[in-house]
Amino acid sequence: MEAHMARGKISDKKPEQSTKRSGKGKREIPRADPTALFSIKSFCLAHQISEGFYFQLRDGGLGPDELRLGTRVFITFESAARWRAEREAATAAAPKAVTEAAE
Repeated sequence: MEAHMARGKISDKKPEQSTKRSGKGKREIPRADPTALFSIKSFCLAHQISEGFYFQLRDGGLGPDELRLGTRVFITFESAARWRAEREAATAAAPKAVTEAAE
């Protein structure tokens, strides 16, 4: 005995397509829910620095505090915010130090 499958109705209509476009041809990038942690890679992307520069900062004692879970290394948002504040304060103090040294 052979089983026969019914075939769907064939019509001359084309499937409806949306004519709306979001943005000027740009695709929206799906974003995941925010996490409470950065990986080193995501920290570097968020702060627009290279991973090599991150490791230079860390080795020089100027990197953010790291959280280690097993073999993985993370940076909390709070640690990143503290790091940014410290770097901003150091930047603000730098011109003063240069001016005082010149006097």
